[in-house]
Amino acid sequence: MATAKLIEKAAALGVAVQVEKVTDITAIMGCGVMSTPGVVVDGQVVHAGGIPRPEAVESWLKA
Repeated sequence: MATAKLIEKAAALGVAVQVEKVTDITAIMGCGVMSTPGVVVDGQVVHAGGIPRPEAVESWLKA
C-alpha cells in the first residue's frame, strides 16, 4: 500500500488519479507485471517490483 499512498500524495499536484489495488494474480500477470507492486498508467506498465522513487511517480503523473 506504500506505493498507492506515494501516488496519491504526488497526485496532490493537481492530477486526477484512480488508484486500484489488484490482488488477483491472473489479472496482475495479464498486465505483464511479474513482480509486485506494479504500476500501470494509461494501460502501460511503468513500474514493477519495489517501491518507486517519488521522482519517478511525479514524472508518470506529468506525462
